[in-house]
Amino acid sequence: MSDPGNRTDTNPTVALDEVVDLVSSLIRFDTSNTGELETTVGEKECAEWVASKLEEVGYETEYVESGAPGRGNVFAWLRGASNSTRGALLVHGHLDVVPAEPADWSVHPFSGAVEDGYVWGRGAVDMKDMVGMALALARQFKSNGTVPPRDILFAFLADEEAGGKYGSHWLVDNRPDLFEGVTEAVGEVGGFSLTVARPDGTEKRLYMVETAEKSLAWMRLTAKARAGHGSFLHDDNAVTYLAEAVAKLGNHTFPLVLTESVSQFLRAVSEESGLDFDPTSPDIDGTLLKLGSIARIVGATLRDTANPTMLSAGYKANVIPQTATAVIDCRVLPGRQAAFEKEVDELIGPNVEREWITKLEPYETTFDGDLVDAMNEAVLAHDPNGRTVPYMLSGGTDAKAFARIGIRCFGFAPLKLPPELDFAALFHGIDERVPVESLEFGTQVLEHFLLHS
Repeated sequence: MSDPGNRTDTNPTVALDEVVDLVSSLIRFDTSNTGELETTVGEKECAEWVASKLEEVGYETEYVESGAPGRGNVFAWLRGASNSTRGALLVHGHLDVVPAEPADWSVHPFSGAVEDGYVWGRGAVDMKDMVGMALALARQFKSNGTVPPRDILFAFLADEEAGGKYGSHWLVDNRPDLFEGVTEAVGEVGGFSLTVARPDGTEKRLYMVETAEKSLAWMRLTAKARAGHGSFLHDDNAVTYLAEAVAKLGNHTFPLVLTESVSQFLRAVSEESGLDFDPTSPDIDGTLLKLGSIARIVGATLRDTANPTMLSAGYKANVIPQTATAVIDCRVLPGRQAAFEKEVDELIGPNVEREWITKLEPYETTFDGDLVDAMNEAVLAHDPNGRTVPYMLSGGTDAKAFARIGIRCFGFAPLKLPPELDFAALFHGIDERVPVESLEFGTQVLEHFLLHS
């Protein structure tokens, strides 16, 4: 902690009183990211509002557009103890969300409705909950004159939902000066609780800290052959070649590979639950189902995946096209890229070509050090029945960009969740929502963490 001349005391009611309203207000900005520049909206307006809330309490902010008009990012520094020898901590969150169809929802996805103990709307868990908590605490610290143990850089970013080309990756490539002095970072997706039943009938909450994530790699497959009349015999058909390749790839099960993050997670769950998560067991996937909805995320970190998501071919019913294409969403484990590509090539065969549309590297760090200790201390201070454990995210985050400039990254957006809530289904899902009590818990844990990190 800091010396007596530095203030680390804070009035926690400030952030608690406004975090729900801040999250609700953030959701009301439609920041839908379609992946196309001309149809992605709302980031600039939302970023400017965030900047105004920070400036309102005395921050000097920097607004940066990342590679295209309207792709707004906001940065604000909170200076820490003058005697600190540690690098700065980056607290980051993205302002964009995936699109939502209002007709599918119980409430309007951009209403920010606060009903039945939840804040509802697109982005409630991905990730305007964390943005709201960070903003509430940034405002509280500045209002109270709080001096944390180290410098903190609050960053509110664009374009994460489309891979960060017009967000974190552009910033790292073009404005690395913005992150000068930063050595560690926290953002999504981690810190949320998983309740497991223990052999003695009690329950334990495991707070899953993200220490690793698979690559984000989108691949285009292209088959080319002779065009012709649909009524002729035709044994050189691009659609057939592509369809066969897509079916083989989509039905393929890649080999089980156990990374250190996943190994540690499974050991921790075994210790608490008494279940045997033996990775060599032929029923490992079935055993994972006992974890509930989180099994979808954990199961996807046991092996590489390649899921077909888009198909395109032809322009008329009676014309055999010359070209057929498909897009495959590939998520590859750390250290597996070369083996993965070799396996893919064997599956798709010689008549189909592949190319990477987007290729962002996997990331993994160890579950140790002062920052991890501070996370554990913060969780236990507010939930004595908790335990922090590492895990791997099956998707990707802005951590991929920050890791490129040597920043050690973790996913830590703490939420104490009701055991019955299907949290995994809320990411990009219909009726996305976050419990009010979880937001308030997370704000307190995050405050404790930032003041002891």
